[in-house]
Amino acid sequence: MGQKLTSTQAGFTLIELMIVVAIVGIITAIAYPSYQSVMTGSYRGAAQADLMSLAAAMERHHSGTFSYEAAASGGANTGAPAIFATHSPASEPVSNKRYTLSIEQANSLAFQLKATPVTGSAVAGDGALFYFSDGRKAWDKDNNGAVADAEYCWSC
Repeated sequence: MGQKLTSTQAGFTLIELMIVVAIVGIITAIAYPSYQSVMTGSYRGAAQADLMSLAAAMERHHSGTFSYEAAASGGANTGAPAIFATHSPASEPVSNKRYTLSIEQANSLAFQLKATPVTGSAVAGDGALFYFSDGRKAWDKDNNGAVADAEYCWSC
């Protein structure tokens, strides 16, 4: 009487592992661009909030001086703001900045603020954001350096 020996092996075959790796690769290829888009939108939202906070700082400056002038560094009318952070997100250290905030125009009656994407950051090609003292908002969505009529909104 002979006994028959059987052996069973548990595990995955090479084909099964390659199929799993291929599926993970496909999911990653689909998910990563969506993730990047969501993160860029999040950073843009932070810059919009910082522009609104800078605009509030401009209004406080106007309340005390009756002019929007001299709100930039060194008492200038344009450039880096002296009355607010010069970067966005303003709640984070300057080493994490994704936008540079600036006062583009200021006189006794009106101002224009700008958030410029930082070169080399995740938002580098996203286009600048603008806020005007009359409440208009603009986003250079196509990043061509000019704001078209259709770009006078932040969610175009």
